[in-house]
Amino acid sequence: MSLKKSILFIILILLIDQVSKIYIKTHFVLGEDITVFSWFKIYFIENDGMAWGTKISDFVSFISDRTAKISLTLFRIVAIFGIGYWLYDATKKQQSQILIWAVALIFAGAMGNIIDSVFYGVIFDDSYGQVASFMPASGGYDSLLHGKVVDMLYFPLWKGYLPDWLPFYGGEYFTFFEPVFNVADMAISTGFGLLIVFNKRAFA
Repeated sequence: MSLKKSILFIILILLIDQVSKIYIKTHFVLGEDITVFSWFKIYFIENDGMAWGTKISDFVSFISDRTAKISLTLFRIVAIFGIGYWLYDATKKQQSQILIWAVALIFAGAMGNIIDSVFYGVIFDDSYGQVASFMPASGGYDSLLHGKVVDMLYFPLWKGYLPDWLPFYGGEYFTFFEPVFNVADMAISTGFGLLIVFNKRAFA
């Protein structure tokens, strides 16, 4: 895949990701959900940190949540330049198509979540008990670089109590699959999945 095709593919992923997020943000109240199937829901939450809602401040106690948030956003911005160069180099050297597809997916997903983190706090008001407005006259819910990532895809494939004989978690109520994610997260996960499953072909 050429660099031009890679860029078009990235733009397509970004459009799907951002259109879905903007729609959810401007049509749902935080915590609202719609059941599509018994195993699939559109469930609006916002992620203030890393994957699965983890925060840097969860591991480094002396850093405040706001400092951790801006550090994470800045790290993501720096990382995207490295991923972008990796994609450019891979296409220029005509490396494996699997590698190029994977890196393009990772780049698109990372960029999609960066847009939320950098701009959403400025261009939307909050979603607590209300549907957010785009570019509200009163200003956004936070400052630049402090936006929250919009998640909405929820697949509770199975819910129930685990058998008592299971160590540690026996007898507890369990949901599989618990995390709520978005199109950008799917792109990143798919990209990394391709690199893991097709490792030898990707790095031939």
